[in-house]
Amino acid sequence: MSKATKTKQFIILQTAALFNSKGYNATSLSDISEATGLSKGSIYGNFENKDELILAVYEHNSGLLRKNLSRSFGSEFPSSLEKLHAFVAFYRKNWQFVFSNGGCPLMNAATESDDTLPQLKNQVKTSFEEWNDTLAAIILKGQEDGEFQKEIHPQDFAAILIMLIEGGILLSKTTSDEKYLNLSLDRILKIINNEIYINPS
Repeated sequence: MSKATKTKQFIILQTAALFNSKGYNATSLSDISEATGLSKGSIYGNFENKDELILAVYEHNSGLLRKNLSRSFGSEFPSSLEKLHAFVAFYRKNWQFVFSNGGCPLMNAATESDDTLPQLKNQVKTSFEEWNDTLAAIILKGQEDGEFQKEIHPQDFAAILIMLIEGGILLSKTTSDEKYLNLSLDRILKIINNEIYINPS
């Protein structure tokens, strides 16, 4: 890894939580300089402008979430039902980490980029589509294996799960009370167990 690449990675890592918690627009060049200990000239020597840094930081934050979530969908959980349960358990176990780093990077970026950062909005849209596709593929596999109801629409149910997760995070982060996230996770489990899964009994 070249020195320039290492410096870029350092800047991204040092500012990732800052951008996610303070906001992409609100985070100033002075904030970035303070967080990294680098001069403004050094920062712009590695990134053409703030927008380029924003996109790199978002990719890092969303990629970290994607990597952590992917563990729920691995071979450790052989059935589709186990994978969906592990997905819920991830948020149940890791909400403190998510909150301490400013909340969900996808939701934060989506809220902020709607009108002011069109390039970031496109990246967020892609992230949500990939997340939806991943969950939908698990539901579809469960249907093919006879685990899940044949008549449900995988993309629609995946979207419902994502909306409940994001809504729970938003309310819990706003009120500093995790009960709202837990309420949404409880509802998701009911949907999985009662509407998606085919109960053998």
